[in-house]
Amino acid sequence: MNVMRDTDSPDAINASHMVRNVLGLFKLRIGFMIMITALVGMVVTPGPFIGWTKLVIMSLTVLVSSASAGAFNQYYERDTDHLMARTRGRAFVTGSLSSTPAWLVLMAVMLVASVSIAAWAINPVSAAFVFLGAFFYAVVYTVWLKRRSWLNIVVGGLAGSFAVLAGAAAVDPVIGPLPFLLAAVLFLWTPPHFWSLAIANEAEYAAAGVPMLPVVIGTQRAAWVVFWSAVALALTAIAPIWFGAGVIYLLGAFAGGAYFVYKAWLLAKSPSRKTAMGSFFASLVQLSLLLVASTMDSLLV
Repeated sequence: MNVMRDTDSPDAINASHMVRNVLGLFKLRIGFMIMITALVGMVVTPGPFIGWTKLVIMSLTVLVSSASAGAFNQYYERDTDHLMARTRGRAFVTGSLSSTPAWLVLMAVMLVASVSIAAWAINPVSAAFVFLGAFFYAVVYTVWLKRRSWLNIVVGGLAGSFAVLAGAAAVDPVIGPLPFLLAAVLFLWTPPHFWSLAIANEAEYAAAGVPMLPVVIGTQRAAWVVFWSAVALALTAIAPIWFGAGVIYLLGAFAGGAYFVYKAWLLAKSPSRKTAMGSFFASLVQLSLLLVASTMDSLLV
């Protein structure tokens, strides 16, 4: 006898599909990563613990502001996302979510609320960085640069850097050299990370008319740029040891940097979708090791 479970009912399936669409719209996986970088910025900044209430508020304001920017990115690009396989399944493209102006109102409310709460509960400096992170992704990257210049992801990469500074400013509005160095590492991490993905999907970006680096200068030259960018990133990631970071941090930075450089070297020597994705995933490993090592170094030493 076949009995349909409640979770298999059409209403439950539709509700589950709607939840996935909404979660995808707000790019929460990216949002959580940005929130973690803000927490790391807080942890590595010398000063007293800000308290659990402020920590939760800081985390949520960074996450919500990032979510508003991610949703705006999909709303703004809804008429062109169908040109690429990796984006043509987005909810606004498929019609799963109706692209009404009400979404813009919601995004604006999310951003204004998160920045206002950060200014009130934490401090205006931290709130300013929360705002700048969302602004650079939603406006500078999405609207101004993405379809105009190969520098799109370079300048847009500042969005992640501002999250580190937001966390640091929550502890001390006068930000020291260590958080600034970690913000610089995030800034240098974004281009080779995203360019690796762009090499893997170069044909799609070209067809969509997006001037990502491999479209502009070719796959081979772009692969070498990724390699040298990874080298610059790895070297910069070691610099914090001269500004208070310890052995645990050094081990994580060295291991992650070396792995990313190795995978970027394989990409430069033999550009292909396989080596490009290898470099892309290596960049995620590098960042994860760096964030974990930064946290452990600050909390355990």
